[in-house]
Amino acid sequence: VQLVESGGGLVQPGGSLRLRCAASGFTFSRYDMSWYRQAPGKERELVASITSAGGGTNYADSVKGRFTISRDNAKNTVYLQMNSLNPEDTAVYYCSTNWLWGRGTQVSVSS
Repeated sequence: VQLVESGGGLVQPGGSLRLRCAASGFTFSRYDMSWYRQAPGKERELVASITSAGGGTNYADSVKGRFTISRDNAKNTVYLQMNSLNPEDTAVYYCSTNWLWGRGTQVSVSS
């Protein structure tokens, strides 16, 4: 039973990244999924969430209009498309079912 994030990296301000979280060992399609992030010296915060069938999404105010969460239940995968990145988006990004967490992927936004 695990979640494995990928797709992080270093990007310039204004750039884009697409994070991917691959799930295994459980019935992925039954669970709502979320992306969280934790910046250095800050608490972990909810970035975006999506319902089990993908029909409902929710976003933190700080990322609305820039980030898009989606999922492919046939591939047991949830995505986070991040556009117009700025240095304040620098953090470790985690996906979660709320009872299971991945190890995170680092996103760094810097010129």
